[in-house]
Amino acid sequence: MAKEVGAEELGRFFTDGKVRKRREWRGFKDTWYDYTRWLYIMSVLIKFVMKPRNVKAMFRYRWMVNYLAVPMMVDKHTQGLRGPYLRICHLEQDLVVYDVAKLLDNLFRGDRRIGNDTEFSKKVCLVDENEMTAVLMGFPNVKGLSRETPSTYVAVLLNQTAALHYIDVAQEYGLPGDVCPMPEAEAGLSIDDDAPILGACAVQCNTTCDGSLMGNGVISKRLELEDGIPVFQLAAPLRHREDDVQEYAAQEIRNAIAFIEEHTGEKWDWKYYFECAKRVNESTRHRMDWLDMNKTDYPQVFGSNLALYTETNYMAICGKVPEFVEVDRKISALAEQAYKEKKMMAREYRHRAIIWGVQSHFYFDFLLWLLNCWGIVPLTDMLSMVSTKMIAEEDTPENREQAIYDMAWLTENMIMRNRTHGGYKVLLDELWEFCEEFNADTVILWEHMACKALDGMHGQFEEKARERGIHLIWVTHDLFDPRIVSRQGIRDQVNRYMRTVFNEEPLDPSLEVLPDEHSW
Repeated sequence: MAKEVGAEELGRFFTDGKVRKRREWRGFKDTWYDYTRWLYIMSVLIKFVMKPRNVKAMFRYRWMVNYLAVPMMVDKHTQGLRGPYLRICHLEQDLVVYDVAKLLDNLFRGDRRIGNDTEFSKKVCLVDENEMTAVLMGFPNVKGLSRETPSTYVAVLLNQTAALHYIDVAQEYGLPGDVCPMPEAEAGLSIDDDAPILGACAVQCNTTCDGSLMGNGVISKRLELEDGIPVFQLAAPLRHREDDVQEYAAQEIRNAIAFIEEHTGEKWDWKYYFECAKRVNESTRHRMDWLDMNKTDYPQVFGSNLALYTETNYMAICGKVPEFVEVDRKISALAEQAYKEKKMMAREYRHRAIIWGVQSHFYFDFLLWLLNCWGIVPLTDMLSMVSTKMIAEEDTPENREQAIYDMAWLTENMIMRNRTHGGYKVLLDELWEFCEEFNADTVILWEHMACKALDGMHGQFEEKARERGIHLIWVTHDLFDPRIVSRQGIRDQVNRYMRTVFNEEPLDPSLEVLPDEHSW
């Protein structure tokens, strides 16, 4: 046991059960800090369950049991971390935990089965999980709440088997089994009548694929026909990089805003919008600074530290929660100091990698495992390479018109959608541009077997990687369904490539094969 990075074999902590043998010793200072953050997370959970309606929800909704694993989820994303990296991870993870707890509390407050606060529910607009919430940046009194985010998306982060029941339910009712398990699980949740019922209206978008459209179709029909909640389908253009579609995209935003105004009785507030816009721009600048650091020999904010936080801050928050900008500033201060001191997250960096494709690190700590086991630095990932455009942030007549187009741009470039739509350039060509910018010698390319858009370009990825001398490691998976490809099955694909092509031995041999199939 030691405080130095890489001084302890991390694989020794794993058991065949749900939890690990013991907490990691990181030296007194870091161990004490980590323990205080564990106490903070427990305090968030205790405050949450002190409300009777939330206890009632624990017994009403099957997926709520997964939230018992919140402390373990944070632990797995901090393994091996020391100093500024441990603090960066906790700043991000702890804020996300707090924000999800607040989301759950609001859902159950308005839920007709649980809290049944009808006045609160009248000011709620439901949004689907992949919805960019830019259309709510001008509604200070409207709560944009997602039912799918805590019930399926976050639940799988907590427990790899969380979505399996809902996937099976969807298929029992005739939905095809070869679509993406994420929208299928969301549809299964609705079919199983296991989602909170609340809201004055709902906004869905034509998100990433046909599977998402299918899932949204099932959910919207139940909302409209059984729950009496009107749904607006926000149809963002597929060719989002083309100028000739932007007027249509802007009109969709105008229509969505009018829809929300009609059903909530609230009016668009330009003052609040531009306050949010300033925070969006500041968060974008911080993210660009982190990515610029990652282009150097001393990257600082990468892996899970970048990926999971970006997904929350960019799409779900979108400038509406000031605490996220405050955390951005703290992260930047830590990263800049660590960069000046040339600190490293692991004791050795062997390869610099771009993580591309539809990612399955949702149900285990794959990015941190790459670093700790093989010394592969996951510099950035596809979902983190979103808009770097500054939007109008000053309240003028011209900027009010520009803001409509800015919200359209953000919606068109929501996470994952900005790569799976828009032609082969955004998915294929820009990958190699990023490899050059970040000086990456490796691409970890997730091959999500149910993602037809990416799988159809398998040969082109292979051809371009050979032309550029980039190592391309394909990792096959089925996203939310670990029955198809297990955690160890994913790791083995990397293990084989590293041993047979690179002829390397792992930095930490104890992590190569892990008994974690039953763990959180």
